[in-house]
Amino acid sequence: MTAKAPRHRSGPPPSRWVDLGGPVHYVNYGGPQDGPLMVCVHGLGGSSVNWAAVAPSLSKTCRVLALDLAGFGRTHSHGRSTSVHDNQRLLHRFMSEVCGDPAILVGNSMGGLISVLQTAAHPETVAGIVLIDPALPVGLASRPDPLVAGMFGLYAVPAVGRSVVARRRSSHSAEELAMALLRLCCADPSRVPRPILEQHLELARERNDYPNVDAELIVAARSLLWVLARRRPHASMLHDITVPVLLLHGDQDRLVPIASARTAAAANPTWSFEVARGVGHVPQLEVPEWTISQILGWLQADGVAAAYAASPERRHI
Repeated sequence: MTAKAPRHRSGPPPSRWVDLGGPVHYVNYGGPQDGPLMVCVHGLGGSSVNWAAVAPSLSKTCRVLALDLAGFGRTHSHGRSTSVHDNQRLLHRFMSEVCGDPAILVGNSMGGLISVLQTAAHPETVAGIVLIDPALPVGLASRPDPLVAGMFGLYAVPAVGRSVVARRRSSHSAEELAMALLRLCCADPSRVPRPILEQHLELARERNDYPNVDAELIVAARSLLWVLARRRPHASMLHDITVPVLLLHGDQDRLVPIASARTAAAANPTWSFEVARGVGHVPQLEVPEWTISQILGWLQADGVAAAYAASPERRHI
């Protein structure tokens, strides 16, 4: 499995929907029938579009699915909670009812935390994990980015957070808000391929008319902070993972400092750990070629057991 330049289609694959206590949107990038199964899980404020720069290339050797969690992307909550624990349960239903087979979870940010929660709750469903700048506790010696600290401080007080977010939404266009989020997440947002940027802007315009998006985001953010605040149980959950793990992290990440990733890697020496130099919180968007190369190289080396366990041919041996 060697990395090739990402194939940027004119748009994502056709939308697919499944009823999991309400409609859930996902895309199927296809892949060889005998390839390992990958399920991509986006982060806070993200969507399945976050994988559009890497999924087409990964689908040359893997079967790749990407879903929108409840309250994100095109999946409306329809009364479902958008907390990380409830979205982990949604992911489990997706893996059980849509995938059927064990999968390699590829999670970014909050999606990395949800992937870890899924592995802890249902280890039989997970063949391996690729954690891309996953949500991790900020170390006591780390200095959180002031903008990020202020943003999550607002989320911690729901009424205040909703008011500020709603005010911001009313005074900025959907495109401006989407670009502001990319500037926060990327060290250099100009690296995001133009066709992929257009997909993000199109979705932002669509979501601008969705109801309750601010409240749903705050519920997810508060639940994420609550899980990370319980440092000892979180560290124990990471330590108990027995499947192969690849940890990728940008050293210019403003949301999850690189020091947090280094701490997690040092505490779990069986993991593979690679750093994206000069890159922010979403390497799969900012440096897709590097991300693809790291994932495919891992599947051939330390992650070969994960590739085998996520491949349908294992059932016939």
